[in-house]
Amino acid sequence: MSSTPEFQKIRLERRADGVRVLELDDPDKRNAIGPVMREELLSAAAELANDTEARALVVTGTGTSFCAGADLIALFDVDGATPAQIRERQLSYYESFLWLRELPYPTIAAVQGHAIGAGLNFALACDIVIAGPAAKFGATFARLGLHPGGGCSWFLTERLGAGRALHTLLLGAVLGGEEAYTRGLADVFASDARAEALTFAASVAALEPSLARDIKRAVAIAADGSFEATLGFESWAQAASSYHPGVREGIRAAGRSTGAATKEKK
Repeated sequence: MSSTPEFQKIRLERRADGVRVLELDDPDKRNAIGPVMREELLSAAAELANDTEARALVVTGTGTSFCAGADLIALFDVDGATPAQIRERQLSYYESFLWLRELPYPTIAAVQGHAIGAGLNFALACDIVIAGPAAKFGATFARLGLHPGGGCSWFLTERLGAGRALHTLLLGAVLGGEEAYTRGLADVFASDARAEALTFAASVAALEPSLARDIKRAVAIAADGSFEATLGFESWAQAASSYHPGVREGIRAAGRSTGAATKEKK
């Protein structure tokens, strides 16, 4: 197990089983993304993208928040900035978490506190969201008079559907962990989101790496593409997986078990 002590606002832990843990670590600011954290997240992105031993990533936060959003003063309160310049600054902040969508291996957000604004987007950029009892998911942009950003409109529409997404965004609603799970904003509700995420990540890391990555890819194709495209990818990926160590032996064992059960019925 190793970490990178050079970071000031985040921690990146590398576990021996291939699980990586990215922890936002600025509890005094409720893990809001400021200029320093933004740069550190982009550095972590480069490390994780090039980490050939990584099998799964858990994203979480210290203290009472997962991430309270972006540092809005640093982002918007800039004397003399034009709308175009503000937009470029916004895009640079979006980059600090949207890279999660590009990782080839599964990513899991463990949300045990507030995930507000950009913090909500940060969580939803992960493949799987696990919510704890103290979790708060807030698309609160409209409360500040701001249009949603960072992909929030897309994330909420994907998970909630158009009508519920619009309702949530216009109200600037905040959902508790259990309600977020019930509505589909979170995928799992657990008494200890971090522990659940780490257990799940360890199970993923125990799989053949290419199997986990191909399953993630198949689901992405299914979400955005046609049945035919999904079926085509599955046929190649399933054929390739049959050559993984131990798979043929398992298939033969399953076949013998099925044959024995059939004979018993006769």
